[in-house]
Amino acid sequence: MKKSSIRVIIVDDHVMVRSGLRLFLLAFEDLKLVGEAANGEEAIYLCSREKPDVVLMDMVMPVMDGVRATREIHSNFPRIQIIGLTTFYDPEMIQKMLDAGATSFLLKSVSAIELVRAVHDASNGKSTISPEIQDFLRGRRPPAAQEAKYKLSTREREVLIGIVNGLSNAGIASELVISLSTVKFHVTRILTKLNVSNRAEAVSLALREELVNISSSKNK
Repeated sequence: MKKSSIRVIIVDDHVMVRSGLRLFLLAFEDLKLVGEAANGEEAIYLCSREKPDVVLMDMVMPVMDGVRATREIHSNFPRIQIIGLTTFYDPEMIQKMLDAGATSFLLKSVSAIELVRAVHDASNGKSTISPEIQDFLRGRRPPAAQEAKYKLSTREREVLIGIVNGLSNAGIASELVISLSTVKFHVTRILTKLNVSNRAEAVSLALREELVNISSSKNK
């Protein structure tokens, strides 16, 4: 049975940027561009109408910026995965985008292959952060202090790494060589300790608070 296409919306106020992203996506048969928006308000409307799997979201736009649009979309359509896009480093805006619910963040200079891989990962609940932004995030807070704040056990942290890497419960069980019921128990505990309602929110908080080392988790 053929796997359904990943439905994508592009949100950027610059026509040339949208055009470039469109060409990237159209080169891959399993990606389907279902809409383009020039600001956050248009993005929210398109999400309600098209129900995309992934949104490529610019941060700075007129009418409504990417932060507010991300927050609205994440609140009303939690299944939709949002990839933040930026051309420059703005620590405050990056942090606000992650707080709003973006689970991935890329520089607009990303290659076509890297962008498409990030879209595929996002559709499977897996986060992608540009290395340069990873460096910024790692410098924001000492990880040990954040781990202590949320009181995650060693096993819970291992399960959280699996969640960040987009593994299913069965995949985490296989990776850690533990039972599926044990994984489900740990996932429930993690969501409770992080005070989030689903895995996407857990990923966003884990990246924002540096509860896992992004570079090392991707090598597991």
